Parts: sequence; C-alpha cells; structure tokens
Amino acid sequence: MRCKPNWEADPIMSALFISEPIAVRPEWIDFNGHLNMAYYNVLMDLGVDALWDKLGLGADYRARTGHTTYSAEYHMHYVREVHEGDQLRATFRVLDLDEKRVHFCQELIHVDGWVSAQGEGMCLHIDQSGPRVAPMPEDIFTIFKNMLDEHSKLPVPDFVGRPMGIRRKA
Repeated sequence: MRCKPNWEADPIMSALFISEPIAVRPEWIDFNGHLNMAYYNVLMDLGVDALWDKLGLGADYRARTGHTTYSAEYHMHYVREVHEGDQLRATFRVLDLDEKRVHFCQELIHVDGWVSAQGEGMCLHIDQSGPRVAPMPEDIFTIFKNMLDEHSKLPVPDFVGRPMGIRRKA
C-alpha cells in the first residue's frame, strides 16, 4: 500500500524537488575525460526515480497497479562538463499537467552550486495492459497539481521551450 505524502510534514513535496547527491561513476566517463552525454540523462532519471519513490510511483506502484510512467520527450541542454567523482543533485519542477501528462523541467546542480545541465520533458502516465496513455489516479494527480500550484509561483527558467537550431546572422 502506497503511503500518501503529508504535505504539512513533508514540504519538499510542494517545494522544488532536489535529490540527494549522486556521484559520477568511472564507467560513465568518455574518451574525452568527462561525463558522456548519455549519462546526463541517467542522472536526471535517477533524480526522477528518487521523486517517484517519494510520491509512491516507483516499482511497487507498477507491480501493484499495472500502471507506470514513460518519458515521451526530453530536451537536454549541456551547460558545464563534469568529471568522475563529481557529486550532482537533480531537481524536478512541474511546469504543466493534465490527467495523463506532466510537463516538467530539471537541472543538474553540482554540490558546489553551479548548474551542469538543464532538461525539459514530458512524462506520460501509462496503463501497462495496452500499453496506452491513461489517466492518473486522483490522489497522484492531486499531488502533481499541488506541486504545480507551488512551482507556478517561480519564474519559468529561460531554457524552457527554447528551440533548437543554428542561429544565423541577419
């Protein structure tokens, strides 16, 4: 049985989520001596996993309900390289949602305080019997709605919605 978050006792559920530090592993380093681009996504995903566990959306949720979440789209912005042993925290902020989807953004923040990467994604709530996109249970939707209400008070980060392309001089 999933434990419902207590908003008063656990303010992190309504504030911007910040994971515990995650260490950059040696096997994630590429031939250039820094974190391979694929592992920035792994670090962001580990941050989401930590939040999902806290919200009751982890592996036990999937086993119990036959529902889970899938990533539908993700845009990564690499800001500053990191190296083996560096410690990073992943944030999670709800930008928008409906009963089936969560639009969110994240940052990887080095424990020294600087931003290493920024990402924006769309998460789908999935009924594994299809699999197909399906509405979230009311209690899960309410958690995300409460997060959105709090996160909407913050300014939208400038990397959200940024198009990709080659900038040309006029």
